[in-house]
Amino acid sequence: MRYHVLAKLLATVSLVAATHAAVAQSLKTGPNDTLETQGLSVIVDQNQFSPIFFDEKNAGIQLVLHGDRIATDGAVRLDRTPEQWAPVPAFISRERGSEPNQIVVRSAYKDQNLAYRVKVTAEGTGFRIAVDLDQPLPHALAGKAGFNLDFLPTAYFGKTYLMDAAPGLFPRHPTGEMALDGSGDPLPLATGGKSITLAPEDPLTRVSITSDAGALSLYDARARAQNGWFVVRSLIAEGAKENAVVWHVRPNVIKGWTRAPVISFNQAGYTPARDKVALIELDPAFKAPGEAELVKLAPDGSRQVVLRAKTQPRGRFLRYDYAAFDFSTVRDPGIYAIAYAGNTTNPFRISPDVYDHVWQTSLDTFLAEQMDHVGVREQYRVWQAPSHLDDARQAPANHVHFDGYRMGPNLDSPFKAGEHIPGLAVGGWQDAGDYDIQTPDNAWVVRDLVWAHELFGLKWDQTSVDEAARAVEIRKPDGIDDSLQQIRHGTLQLLAQYKVFGHAIVGIIDPTLRQYAHLGDAGSQTDGKLYDAKLGPLDDTGATSGKPDDRWAFTTDIPATNLYVVGALAGASRALATLDPKMSAEALATAKALWAKQQPRLVDSGAARENGFASRFPEVANVAATVELVITTKGDPTYTAKLKALLPTISERFAFIGSAAVRAIPYMDADYRAALVPLVQAAKAKIDADMAKNPFGVPVSMGTWAGSHDVATFGSTMYMLHTAFPEIVGPEYSLRALDYMLGRHPANNLSLVSTVGTQSRLIGYGHNRADYSFIPGGMTPGVIVIKPDFPEVKTDWPFLWFENEYTVSTTSAYILAANAAAAAAKEAK
Repeated sequence: MRYHVLAKLLATVSLVAATHAAVAQSLKTGPNDTLETQGLSVIVDQNQFSPIFFDEKNAGIQLVLHGDRIATDGAVRLDRTPEQWAPVPAFISRERGSEPNQIVVRSAYKDQNLAYRVKVTAEGTGFRIAVDLDQPLPHALAGKAGFNLDFLPTAYFGKTYLMDAAPGLFPRHPTGEMALDGSGDPLPLATGGKSITLAPEDPLTRVSITSDAGALSLYDARARAQNGWFVVRSLIAEGAKENAVVWHVRPNVIKGWTRAPVISFNQAGYTPARDKVALIELDPAFKAPGEAELVKLAPDGSRQVVLRAKTQPRGRFLRYDYAAFDFSTVRDPGIYAIAYAGNTTNPFRISPDVYDHVWQTSLDTFLAEQMDHVGVREQYRVWQAPSHLDDARQAPANHVHFDGYRMGPNLDSPFKAGEHIPGLAVGGWQDAGDYDIQTPDNAWVVRDLVWAHELFGLKWDQTSVDEAARAVEIRKPDGIDDSLQQIRHGTLQLLAQYKVFGHAIVGIIDPTLRQYAHLGDAGSQTDGKLYDAKLGPLDDTGATSGKPDDRWAFTTDIPATNLYVVGALAGASRALATLDPKMSAEALATAKALWAKQQPRLVDSGAARENGFASRFPEVANVAATVELVITTKGDPTYTAKLKALLPTISERFAFIGSAAVRAIPYMDADYRAALVPLVQAAKAKIDADMAKNPFGVPVSMGTWAGSHDVATFGSTMYMLHTAFPEIVGPEYSLRALDYMLGRHPANNLSLVSTVGTQSRLIGYGHNRADYSFIPGGMTPGVIVIKPDFPEVKTDWPFLWFENEYTVSTTSAYILAANAAAAAAKEAK
């Protein structure tokens, strides 16, 4: 019975595939040097492997099929299922080939003396991949070197595959067998065939690959690491040189397919008086209607069209066209949705209070969950036991850490390499989806919370914090504003660093890759007991153990990092004046001493330039620090004079430091304010010109990390400029930033802040990412542009950190920006 069903399915698939092949258009080289046809883009090495993180699942040959990036990392690899830090090829060159519609890429593994070129050539409705080696494959790489192409697991979960005629199923959870040789390698799900078809039943994701040279194998790389993809691989035979691998890849392309319009808007909704503009992202081949409707939802579920209006073209951005639907004239409170091209969006609100509760979860849940050196509980749920109570050991000299930290020849520390450093197991936040304390980010969180507390109050108490007991409970008010408790928690770590070293340090992080890859409860990442090298690996005295799992402190003394800490401590001293007068006084005294120590050493040192998590540009950091001291001391001449002397730096770097510079105006003389006027005018003109290049009116990141942090900073910066110079800068910029963060962005319309808005990001790269879950209130990075022109925000795959990783400084920037936007909305008439 099952044989007949399968035979019928295969016959249907073959007929459909043949029909599509007969009518689909051939791939051709596009103006961006991609191979293109409607419904398929083949991107060839326009995104390289990272020099720090190596395999980010955004390199080599990549397939965008029916609007979704389903395959990546097409390249020669030395592992069956490479992990993140496995060897990757170095990119050498990329050019059009001698054949029509051909791209040729040269790459090499220099340490293995393996150089090669990959030729990707359009071939009917698909393409051909051919690998030519410069020299015959040596014996040492036989059985290791092969060509891999990785396929997105969530695109194939629960679907089938055919290895030649043998059927198989893509598992939801890695359940295949592992090698018994201790390598940790998974065995293939299927192997030995000359052809493989992925998802024969699904025309949207079906891809067939035929190999001319060597058998194909299919692996589930998640069996080795949760962030692995499904890997199709062909080994390169020993001695092979030209045409060492030849694949014919046939992605199925549905005739006439066009991407459905994406209607993006603020998922939290709109206040009645503010502007309300949704953006519609359009496939250029889609026949777009010229009108949209706003419908209001009644209590009985019926829908009334309250506005029908023409859409306004907003031009091309990246690969899509855009149109705007302006419904600003609708002011009546209620529940609304947008109808366009036969589809209706999810609902959103128009109400005076829509922004009253868009930031609180970020404060009372996300930042609480990221707190280090404490246990965190939320009713029945335990987020973590008290964490990292064995902090920290001195990192060794001349050490380059796999996550970007670097310890140079000078430790800038009274401790020897490997020695325990007392006093660091207090306060601070684990930076992101990993578990390190990045000092600059911790300082920025404190600064953001101080500003938000001073400007907007942040009157909110839903979390109890007992530092002495190392206990935090979410959903349990304790009578103290959560913002102040978080400021105090961050300040504890910053002060501890100064007490121990006399300066700020770069950060604290796990010493080994195995430990770094830990997922889940931060309290179980280390044993919480100080390492004693005299003990055996299983010995435990209660306070010490022979387990060398204590995190390392990277202790380089860098001026810019010190100055950002100065600013955080000076601000914290204001915020904590009533709650904790003793800490307030200590923070200010430390800030003054540390500021004075940095003034003769404002050099952008090599240690900063070479360290992935050290602050650079000490002159900019000096402005930020000096401003905070001006405010805290209410205009002490020492700091006001210095700030005036820093006006050339403010002028040169106004885009980065303007928000801080204008905050000092109440404590400075009239000449200082007058000097800022032309800077604000020039900044506004440049911003207007730059923001006109995309339809969203905010900075859209084109780098290797998505840009929600930049958008949040833009929103709060423009609010600071608006409050200082309302005659020059209006409130609309801050509202555009909020719109972007809460849904009006490319690729989809989900709020980037988990659980905020009607629909939001509910799969993120946090401590619990292996569960395909989220941390309430965390803001994800958002939209990454896969070069040359594909905007992406994966909604179902958490492991792309450049799109999905929560960070504490991004979320604190959101708290500040959301409050700024809420204040701006109240100005609308």
